[in-house]
Amino acid sequence: MNIILADDDKIVQMSLKTIIEAEGDIKVLATANDGEEAITLYNQHQPDVALFDIQMPNASGIDAAKAILSQNPAAKILFLTTFEDDEYIGKAIAIGAKGYILKHNFETIAQSLRTVASGQAVFGTEIIQRIKPQSAAPDFSKWDLTEKETELIKYVGEGLNNKEIARAMFLTEGTVRNYLSSVLEKLNLRDRTQLAVFYYKGGV
Repeated sequence: MNIILADDDKIVQMSLKTIIEAEGDIKVLATANDGEEAITLYNQHQPDVALFDIQMPNASGIDAAKAILSQNPAAKILFLTTFEDDEYIGKAIAIGAKGYILKHNFETIAQSLRTVASGQAVFGTEIIQRIKPQSAAPDFSKWDLTEKETELIKYVGEGLNNKEIARAMFLTEGTVRNYLSSVLEKLNLRDRTQLAVFYYKGGV
């Protein structure tokens, strides 16, 4: 897997590169010091995943990701930051980032990159707690959802991929994809990341 990473702290850059490449299956193609450079490097290298800090000079990680996703909707961007700010989390999800994890959980970085590269979303435990509903059984009755669609939302919220959902619901993966497309259209959501947040927030 090839990635680029952006962080305005050179020491953090070097540390992250060392930690990530020690895994053996991940190559850091380039490092950026700010958001503008991150955009340039993304366009130049077209990495499998981009790992961005949030607060950087010239353009923030959020701004860089937004610019990249506007031109490359399939881009996979994972935020790695020290900030647990609800506003940043909300913006990251809204623009279509595939994950948001905290720097002190450095041991999860490589696996998070692999998860995002495989097409799934990943959010750190602390982040999940900020968006997870208090109720164990969200009420989706006000939405025009079938029982199967509601069940699918629950599984997406729990982090299952399409193959796992198909097994749990005794459906084919193709049928799961069709259900997912229908649910996203009904709820006017972009992707399964936003659907997971919809679940965590109890339908809000």
